[in-house]
Amino acid sequence: MDKLSYASGTSDIPLIGRTIGDHFDMLAKKFADNEALIVKHQDVRWTYAQLHERVEEAARAFLSIGIQRGDRVGIWALNRAGWTIVQFATAKIGAILVNINPNYQEDELEYALSQSGCSVLVMAERTKYLDYTGMINTIIPELSTSVPGELKSKKLPMLKRVIRLTEEEMPGMETWGSFLKRGTMDLQDELLRRQGELTFDDPINIQYTSGTTGRPKGATLTHHNIINNAFFVMEGMKITDKDRIIIPVPLYHCFGMVIGNLGCMTHGATMIYPSDVFDPVEVLKAADEEKATALYGVPTMFIAELEVPDFHNYDLTSMRTGIMAGAPCPEELMKKVRDMMHVKDIEIAYGMTETSPVSTQTYIDTPVEKRVSTVGQVHPHTEIKIIDPDTGRTVPVGERGELCTRGYSVMLKYWNDVEKTKEAIDEARWIHSGDLAVMDEEGYFRIVGRIKDMIIRGGENIYPREIEEFLFTNEKIANVQVIGVPSEKYGEEV
Repeated sequence: MDKLSYASGTSDIPLIGRTIGDHFDMLAKKFADNEALIVKHQDVRWTYAQLHERVEEAARAFLSIGIQRGDRVGIWALNRAGWTIVQFATAKIGAILVNINPNYQEDELEYALSQSGCSVLVMAERTKYLDYTGMINTIIPELSTSVPGELKSKKLPMLKRVIRLTEEEMPGMETWGSFLKRGTMDLQDELLRRQGELTFDDPINIQYTSGTTGRPKGATLTHHNIINNAFFVMEGMKITDKDRIIIPVPLYHCFGMVIGNLGCMTHGATMIYPSDVFDPVEVLKAADEEKATALYGVPTMFIAELEVPDFHNYDLTSMRTGIMAGAPCPEELMKKVRDMMHVKDIEIAYGMTETSPVSTQTYIDTPVEKRVSTVGQVHPHTEIKIIDPDTGRTVPVGERGELCTRGYSVMLKYWNDVEKTKEAIDEARWIHSGDLAVMDEEGYFRIVGRIKDMIIRGGENIYPREIEEFLFTNEKIANVQVIGVPSEKYGEEV
């Protein structure tokens, strides 16, 4: 009988059975004097004790404005210290943080705020390309005549308060400083009481994921989902309290806020934001100046860093590990990162927002050929199977099929969307990825495409990923994407 494409991740280390707030309290005390957060563009450099103090102040401020357990608080900003404070502060009081893409336009922003039912929005003033303040005033014209905290919006009736991460005063909005002043110490007992009421299975985060059709769906994640995923990703990288990690990926996504922020917290490591939005020069500069030991990014970020004209002027010899994820990782790029950036133990991670996010990972002891050709093995405390999309049966090892994941990391649901949740998670709690994968005899997985991306040319199945990998072997090609186009003769052409 053929061996089936099924893997179960074992571990001698148990899952963490604590809320994010309780775990943060413990780690902040243990690593009080360690540098916790360095934000280069804001000149911020805080120890764990200092970050903890600021998080507690913000948590008390949220209590002072009546935020209840389960209330939704939106965060709309690029990478900055305030984002991180809000992330940990909302977790402490059981509010659900709603990550809003910094690139959202008015229509998308209005949808996210409405669909999630945010009662508070914490936002930046602007980015290089977008005027957040102007946009929110367009969506909510009542803001300009409102008293801060007493907003009455026709379009967004649940939204009561807008807080800007700046000290510039604007009609109807509260400044970050005036908000924090509400977090007085007389609310500390209430904070402790609230934090003590929370359970690790409570929803704590909504992240909007975009599909190929329709509106974004709000993946709803718990304390248990994301703190454990963060912890085990770090374990795979052998991260300790001595590590200093460059986080150039956006915080609004799982890569930044889970593998980045939460991952560092679970091990007492240092979070370093080189800039508010990705800038390859600032990444190299921060890595050099801060003697970073790890670097995160998607393949295009690593490509951009390697192509910086004076790349060789930056000292990256302190580097040892990192994660490349979020898109297929070409073999040639992986080799350059290991050889030229000194990231000898660069790892690949694969997953999706709905699985908190990582389901598979390569490790430090993974053979080099596996590191450059697979997305690793099943994560601890997680199951993976590869099925025939038509029959639902698990396929034999070596055959293509849809990758499905089950375990602690699978989201609770899509927020307020029963039908989409049923489509994604079956009755046995397997979540269907839509990705085509192959598992080998040693339990390593290769992602070979998307079910919807597969090109059927004259009845022949063609997988874009295979062609892309071949084209990447030409050193003159920096990036490539293979797509299908309509063809009268063959149905589809490459």
